[in-house]
Amino acid sequence: MTCNLGNVERVIRTVLGVILIGVGYFAGLPTVGAIVAYLVGAVAILTAAVGFCPAWKLFGINTCPTKTAAKG
Repeated sequence: MTCNLGNVERVIRTVLGVILIGVGYFAGLPTVGAIVAYLVGAVAILTAAVGFCPAWKLFGINTCPTKTAAKG
């Protein structure tokens, strides 16, 4: 898998994932709502940790910075 998530997007996904898991746990949602929040939060954290999002690949989105050749 090649990187298709930039650093800023990875941080945003991590924060969003933690928030969603917290909402699922603390918000008193019905069981189905809590499970959905847990799953979406876990997927956000997983994709941030790996640096690859299959949905972005499907739509051709790439926010990972390109590597430039060193000048010298």
